[in-house]
Amino acid sequence: MNLVHSLLASVQPFHFLRPIWLLAFPLLCAVAFFCAHRRRHHQGSWAQLIDPELLDGLRLDQADSAGTTSPWPLLALVWSMTAIALAGPSWQQITTPGFRAPAAWALVLDLSPSMNTTDVSPNRLTRARYAIDDLLSGAEDARLGLVVFGDEAYAVAPLTDDVNTVRALLGPLSPQIMPTAGDHLAPALAEAGRLLRTSATRAQHVIVLTDGFDDPAAAFTAASKLRAGGATVDVVGIGTTSGAPLAAADGGFSRDDKGQPQLARLESGRLKELAAAGGGRYYDTSGLAALIERLHADTADEGSPTVGNDIKIQQWRDAGIWLLPLILLLSAGLARRQWL
Repeated sequence: MNLVHSLLASVQPFHFLRPIWLLAFPLLCAVAFFCAHRRRHHQGSWAQLIDPELLDGLRLDQADSAGTTSPWPLLALVWSMTAIALAGPSWQQITTPGFRAPAAWALVLDLSPSMNTTDVSPNRLTRARYAIDDLLSGAEDARLGLVVFGDEAYAVAPLTDDVNTVRALLGPLSPQIMPTAGDHLAPALAEAGRLLRTSATRAQHVIVLTDGFDDPAAAFTAASKLRAGGATVDVVGIGTTSGAPLAAADGGFSRDDKGQPQLARLESGRLKELAAAGGGRYYDTSGLAALIERLHADTADEGSPTVGNDIKIQQWRDAGIWLLPLILLLSAGLARRQWL
């Protein structure tokens, strides 16, 4: 009884990895039977010119015509074993090391003129650089890309795990290097989405560092598209809600139609709406630690590894390869004169 249980336990996990190949088994047997039957009753083209009594005496393959030797049973066996091998018989599991793509973070930096405002010391742009530096330091194994925007959007760095290169690119960035002044976020979100599409991971995040933007309808739509594509959009607000006078290109302050200085205020309400549209959250510069912690938590939930993870994958061993030597040996027996 114990022997029977042992045999049943060993047979129970047996299965085929690619069972669709078993459908070829009866087809190949039918082809072999058809060919054998056709050859047995086919005398060749000489049967049309020579009488059957003389043809049997003139044939050289008399042994085959007598039915003593035929290749078709052996060929049917080889075909059947080949179909079984291709079906992938398996009954054992093996453990192999696995790999998951690291998380992808696309950093979007505002380079509009309002980022020169000094309501935070020394100015908003410098504070944004500090925030990006903190994000780079906490990235661990995540790949990062950098996009800047003003009137238009530009990809400064593609997704990379070389945080030092991204950090080195931050220094020259300023509103003065932008071709035209503006504050359009939607093109930057679209560019960030393009960068993320080059990543194979499902843990995709867009982090926007800005004090506001001029295209709310288009930006909300772009954030919703990123969310629908599997990415989340988090927003880091730079500046204060009380604001400060907006600097002008001539070194003074920008003024409205009434001659009053224009204030650049942090549009926290609009930024919170943007984060909600992108499925993320809004943070100020003091909440970067919480942002980094949540990004890593979301990455772990998506199944991407953290540093030091030992990932193992269980998979079934394909035993069809062990039939290959026998198939080759039997196939060699088919190399007989007048069989092939």
